[in-house]
Amino acid sequence: MSQIEKGVRPASVADVRLWCLVCSATPQQAAELLAEQAAVARLWIALRDLGRDTGLNATQKLLSGDMWERVRLFRTYQTKVIPGLLQTRGYMTAVLAAVRAERRVEVDDVAEAVAERIGRQGYLLQRDRQFLFVIEEPVLRFRPFGVEVQREQLIHLLDAMRLSSVLLAVIPMNADRRGFRPRESFDITDSSLVTVEMLTGFLSLTHPDEIGAYVTAWEQLASIAVRGRAARALIHAALAEFDDPA
Repeated sequence: MSQIEKGVRPASVADVRLWCLVCSATPQQAAELLAEQAAVARLWIALRDLGRDTGLNATQKLLSGDMWERVRLFRTYQTKVIPGLLQTRGYMTAVLAAVRAERRVEVDDVAEAVAERIGRQGYLLQRDRQFLFVIEEPVLRFRPFGVEVQREQLIHLLDAMRLSSVLLAVIPMNADRRGFRPRESFDITDSSLVTVEMLTGFLSLTHPDEIGAYVTAWEQLASIAVRGRAARALIHAALAEFDDPA
């Protein structure tokens, strides 16, 4: 118990059951504590706990589970990269190859992981689902994988914006940001889950208050973003820079 008290390790299911037995907890109290333990266990997944020998594809399947089959409303706010569901094969391959190198993953299954992610994009074609993306304008201009990869990616964004299930909104760099400061990138799945990918792991939030805070943040950021023709103009402006000899 001292290891749990000192934060060396989290409480396991067996720990909670033993504690309930020692404290003569009622069945209802035990069920509530076990539910809390399950929620905490899902809250944070450290990259160090994901084996380097399992590969990227197995890791992404573990993290997403059956989420993509169930989701009906998916909202994203992104400050660094093009959202995964809107990435081209070339951009996605470059992203995952960089992730593999950074995390020193021994298994080279980048091609399989890309195929899995490309398959998810089929959900964008289903009209009973909504995918709402808010990105910061610099995401259009970053060139982490070279000019040609980024050019192809921006052209693909223009095509994806025509899908009835997709809304892409861009926060201009010259937007009035008073009261709307940039946040960490995050995803909201329906109204039941918020996920945040960080440098060392993945944060999953399911408490209604926390989800509500992120929904509010997303709505606030979306309120200063442009969409439709104005968003297309920003994409075309970023594309034009590739051809500017200056």
